[in-house]
Amino acid sequence: MTRRNLTTEGGESVSKMGVFVAVVRRSAPAVIEASLVPTALFYTCLIFAGLGAAYVAALVWVYAAALSRLVRRRPVPPLLVLASVGITVRTTVAILQGSSFIYFAQPVVGSMVVGVVFLVSVLIGRPLAQSMALEFWPLTPDMQSRPGVVRLLKRLTILWAAVNFTIGLATLTLLLVLPLPAFVAVKQPVAWTITLFAIAVTIDRSIRTAHREGFVSDSADQVVPAAA
Repeated sequence: MTRRNLTTEGGESVSKMGVFVAVVRRSAPAVIEASLVPTALFYTCLIFAGLGAAYVAALVWVYAAALSRLVRRRPVPPLLVLASVGITVRTTVAILQGSSFIYFAQPVVGSMVVGVVFLVSVLIGRPLAQSMALEFWPLTPDMQSRPGVVRLLKRLTILWAAVNFTIGLATLTLLLVLPLPAFVAVKQPVAWTITLFAIAVTIDRSIRTAHREGFVSDSADQVVPAAA
């Protein structure tokens, strides 16, 4: 099975795998810094030093990562900001309530809320997938107004609503059936698997729509104007 290449207005070759790799490469550093490292620290401290040390380790990491950026006068990635706020709120509420269950249950509520926001954005005619798409593809107003693109953005917004609902339900299920150490070890890989699958579907549907709408061509020898 050969890899399908498409050509943009500038004549650059585009493949589904190439776009997927580019998206992962672009977002991987922020994900590692804001999610993978604090999760690994939390799990390690939970096993060897207890729950209290795990709380502290995760907090110290995200604060130190954000502070180092500020000291060097570099922008703090939005994902790191969200991680800092989220871990602070989760830790504070969990300590005040004296419940580790609350600490891990709060992201479930967050995922559900985000899913609802995605669905509401479709109902009001401003699908959030449109804002996400502009980060990776320079859509002109003409492109965004085409029926095929409008349908795509609505469907992708619904897809990401479903992703958030699925992650929330999966997290809650794992939290209820697994012991805490196992839950911490399994939760992130499950969430990442669901997310990566959704990214792959998003890229596949987007490139198919771009081809149908004439934004890209099948052959590097044939360049189709981005806006007709």
